[in-house]
Amino acid sequence: MLLCLSSNHRNATFEVLEKLSVGAPGAARGLVHDGEIVTGAVVLATCNRFEAYLDIDEPLVGAEAVALAETIDAISSASGVSSDELLESVQVHTGEDAARHLFSVTAGLESVVIGEDEISGQVGRALDQARKDGTTSRDLERLFQRATHTSRGVKNRTAIGGTKRSLVRFALELASSRVPDWSAARVLVVGTGRYAATTVAALRDRGAQHIAVYSTSGRAPAFALRHGVAEAGALRESIADADIVITCTTSVVVTASDIPDDSRRLLIDLGLPRNIAPDVARATGVELLDLETISLHAPLDELNTVEDARTIVGNAASEFTAALRAESSIVTLRRHVFGLLDAEIDRARGRGAGEETERALRHLAGVLLHTPSVRARELAAEGRDGEFAAALGTLFGLDAPAAASLAAIEDDAASA
Repeated sequence: MLLCLSSNHRNATFEVLEKLSVGAPGAARGLVHDGEIVTGAVVLATCNRFEAYLDIDEPLVGAEAVALAETIDAISSASGVSSDELLESVQVHTGEDAARHLFSVTAGLESVVIGEDEISGQVGRALDQARKDGTTSRDLERLFQRATHTSRGVKNRTAIGGTKRSLVRFALELASSRVPDWSAARVLVVGTGRYAATTVAALRDRGAQHIAVYSTSGRAPAFALRHGVAEAGALRESIADADIVITCTTSVVVTASDIPDDSRRLLIDLGLPRNIAPDVARATGVELLDLETISLHAPLDELNTVEDARTIVGNAASEFTAALRAESSIVTLRRHVFGLLDAEIDRARGRGAGEETERALRHLAGVLLHTPSVRARELAAEGRDGEFAAALGTLFGLDAPAAASLAAIEDDAASA
């Protein structure tokens, strides 16, 4: 069963999100490797959200409540956010609702800037990290792959696609009222990751020509060469030379002592955790745009466009969970048939039958199961998966669970 815990810019403070972004991602490994209920976990941590997608062992009675409690405790311990505060700062999604939420997030419908471009890549990297950590599962693999597919569908079939929407671009749009001439502005970018690359591209689209990059990681020279920008020197001196400072990293914190008290400058903090200390805003001549301020000015998109996108997302989530239910019914039927088959093979061996008889019986069972399996998937695609489950009850007295683990489905298929 799918379970999602979502903490984002709508239901949590940026202080909570900041703590979660630092410590909580590591909690997934303990949940999967040390627990008995959570069989898979993928954590998505961005500048505006923290989400944990879990695959839990549904046959256990009360598994959802136990998994939720275990996850809250693990994330609380890893992040330093109390369990009570965490419970107040998360939304819980299960089953089809969890799938719908991930598809909506991946399409950018839950972002500060609706339809932003970066989020789909962040979702993909969250799955990659789960693979490296050994915490993903087959259900989660298919869920996240379907989310990426659905996001492309939203971009291709609605006006949200192709608009170069992003938090970076919106921040620069807000900043434009303070920047009389982007081509003359001296811009310092702090960071060398993907967000920094996106920032440089957005600055160039605005007409910025004087861009320098600063980093403590040692990657600034290569980044500067690759993107055609200047390499900055020491941080304080580089800030002194800049009209605009944009931070988008995880390792540098700009403090008031780094800000020269000699002229006006604009600072834009796109990092989470914060890259710029809040007291910087009180420095003489400084104007600070941070994520919290930016989110307050997020644009409202055209209702029809967003509703069309949500319809696509909802249909995709329904199809995905219907397919899971159909596979659940197939698992139930296969287990029933192969249980009878094993008993018959044992009797045949007692009467002296050899391996040829066993192979023939297993082949026959596979042939008999093929058409019902195909039909179950066809009915699911038509939204009629319940008819197949009802037929199992009528013909064989079988009760298929609401959704089976895809791992069990594939294991059963391999044993046929």
